[in-house]
Amino acid sequence: MNTLDQLKQYTTVVADTGDFQSIAQFLPQDATTNPSLILKAVQKPEYQPLFESTVKAHRNESVGDIMNHVLVAFGLEILKLIPGRVSTEVDARLSFDTDATVEKAQKVIALFEAQGISRERILIKIAATWEGIAAAKILEAQGIHTNLTLMFSLTQAVACADAKVTLISPFVGRIYDWFKKQTGIEYDQTNDPGVASVRTIYNYYKKFGIPTQVMGASFRNIGQILGLAGCDLLTISPDLLKQLQSLNQPLIPALSVAEAQLQNIHTIELNESTFRLSLNNDAMANEKLAEGIRLFCADTEKLVQLIEQV
Repeated sequence: MNTLDQLKQYTTVVADTGDFQSIAQFLPQDATTNPSLILKAVQKPEYQPLFESTVKAHRNESVGDIMNHVLVAFGLEILKLIPGRVSTEVDARLSFDTDATVEKAQKVIALFEAQGISRERILIKIAATWEGIAAAKILEAQGIHTNLTLMFSLTQAVACADAKVTLISPFVGRIYDWFKKQTGIEYDQTNDPGVASVRTIYNYYKKFGIPTQVMGASFRNIGQILGLAGCDLLTISPDLLKQLQSLNQPLIPALSVAEAQLQNIHTIELNESTFRLSLNNDAMANEKLAEGIRLFCADTEKLVQLIEQV
């Protein structure tokens, strides 16, 4: 049994891509996308017909609504290939606007439901800002499930748990990148700060029976993935899925609910001011969250330009 198949015994494997043709070979349960992945996909020759036909079919609508249709069109194709859920990201430019995020999410869900897709199969991806988490709380109360992304700290994770979000996506690789740049150290899975961050969040959630699922994301190498075997879910790029599929080394879970419940962990109480102060005082989390939003905003703007060119 290859290492990917072994990993699937302990963790739900999710494909992290907008390239749905690459999904089928790895048989993941779920799939995630983001503005950067969709931008990359729509520029591939094999996906241009889908992109262009979608844009032309909704030519008389606003650019924002056309973008919704593009995201849903790719989501529908992905859902044909997986048994589980697809994560579809709202416009990153709304990361600090609770009401607009809620409205955008409702529109995306309505488009999926109009195509006969149950909202149970959709996760709305939202940046884990205070405003984004507030939007997720509203959406979850409406039965719209959310995936809080660009997560770099336990503070963000605790706020998401309080909001009863369905799933969070703590970013392993981007945390690794920050510390590597700061220290010059080449980390492995035994001391990787990104892996350690997700382990801390996982243990906190499992210690206190928090139902929000933890999905490790943004991996740079398979060592990081193996260091989180046993996590609820892991979303992995096609390149790393291929590497795991080619390996045959024995896999031992690194995380378990039983071990988490033995940890000496104290509960954290948050309100808006303590959330903002804690995030501000965590240089890595503060910088990577801001950077991530900027990058997704930039790629969203590029996607808008492509739409306008059709």
